[in-house]
Amino acid sequence: MNLTGLHLIGGTWCADCPEQFSAKDAATGEPLSTPFAEANEKDVDQAMRLAEESFDALQAAPREQIAVLLDTIAAGIESADESLLERTHSETGLPMQRLQMERARTVGQTRRFAQLVREGSWVQARIDRGNPGRQPMPKPDVRAMLTGIGPVAVFGASNFPLAISVAGTDTISAFAARCPVVVKGHPGHPGTCEWITELIAKSISQVGLPMGMFSMLQGAGHEVGMALVRHPLTQAVAFTGSLRGGRALFNEAANRPNPIPVYAEMGSINPVFVLPDALKSRSPQIARDYVQSVTLGTGQFCTNPGLLFVPTGPEGDQFVEQVGSEAASVPPAPMLHEGILERYQAGVTRMAAMEGVKRIGPAPTNDTRQAQCVIFEANAALFEQHQTLSEEVFGPASLVLRCEGVEQMVEIARHLQGQLTASIHGEPNELAAHTNLIHQLQRHVGRLVFNGFPTGIEVCAAMHHGGPYPATTHCGFTSIGDAAILRFTRPICYQNLPDNALPVELQNHNASGIWRLVDGEFSREDVK
Repeated sequence: MNLTGLHLIGGTWCADCPEQFSAKDAATGEPLSTPFAEANEKDVDQAMRLAEESFDALQAAPREQIAVLLDTIAAGIESADESLLERTHSETGLPMQRLQMERARTVGQTRRFAQLVREGSWVQARIDRGNPGRQPMPKPDVRAMLTGIGPVAVFGASNFPLAISVAGTDTISAFAARCPVVVKGHPGHPGTCEWITELIAKSISQVGLPMGMFSMLQGAGHEVGMALVRHPLTQAVAFTGSLRGGRALFNEAANRPNPIPVYAEMGSINPVFVLPDALKSRSPQIARDYVQSVTLGTGQFCTNPGLLFVPTGPEGDQFVEQVGSEAASVPPAPMLHEGILERYQAGVTRMAAMEGVKRIGPAPTNDTRQAQCVIFEANAALFEQHQTLSEEVFGPASLVLRCEGVEQMVEIARHLQGQLTASIHGEPNELAAHTNLIHQLQRHVGRLVFNGFPTGIEVCAAMHHGGPYPATTHCGFTSIGDAAILRFTRPICYQNLPDNALPVELQNHNASGIWRLVDGEFSREDVK
């Protein structure tokens, strides 16, 4: 594909502003070919107006047409030639094998949402039949379901250029809810953004849905994103990135005359707790798996473990030595872009300068173009005293904290900030004996992992990828898995509406064949 450097606004490639920016080769820092146009507020307004104009048609579209759209997008990404991944590799530095796996995940989750749409029960139809003869007052007929919220602004992630970007979970789940989408392309991989945008636009045209349902705007600064959040037609925002970025969007949305939800997935240090018996029985395996989890994707996953709590004593000392040895075997690797690398190096420098924090491996290198795995060690009491040790260092770095006992782990867990995940390694008898640790952690995390590590997220109905603030701006929703669709919906309730005026999902005849909650019981049957 020949890149144009243009935006897509409702099916038309265009650029109104002469300002441009360039993607950079992640390995060399040199600009890549094809400059990209900077979007402006005029582009934002045009994209949002077209999105709003398409909303009614999308809401009226048969669910099979929406499902076919998602299947067509999945097929387009699956069949794209290797030059797509080569461009993504150049822009992000991510290995080709990793990108092939990410493409498979992107295709799989898109097809999963197509199945969700076809089945239809995600609308959560609820029917409470009326009873005119009820005393002392008649009971009204009340029926409710979920419906799409309206135009959605999506901000892609730098670390998942396929699975959480232009055609990522945010866009696909919004489409599944029949919501139009305007994507703010990520400046770290604009060529990939344009490539995927072209595939989506072709898919929309092929299935006959309104082209205004999707636009993609490029931009290296913050102005375009803020304009999207401020625009009065925007009804929801999805974001994956830093705490600073997510909070800025959240604040902007809250300051609107009509505030809107911002579903921001932000920072997390994903603490790991190793109990004494597990340490005695499988210390080498835990150390090896821990370092692999810290360094997976050069530490650029939101689920990389940034803290590990382990008991003091000889077994703990041996574990720390094993961690240092494992870390020393990990070669430096490029990060997604210069800004992330600079922030990582600054975070490592800040951590190393703290009194009481010891670097356990490996020794520093002179390579300033790549990120080196760094593991630190400190006493857990220091962590309790210094809030800065709980700040995420995004990259292949982690801190091992030595605890006097499980009781200290419980006390630390009691005061943790919100996290996406926490993990506990323990033998069965230990887990049963220390349920207080489990109880404290489940108050502060979205996913609790036992005898494993949090990197690698299963895309499924039960997955919850979220957590209390500052992990996300709304702990009640997930950005991965089937329930991600719920972010872009709202309930609508109908009281005493004639049957033929109701949405088909709520009519007495269950033509859709979906599961419905009828008078408190789930049923696929018609309402008598």
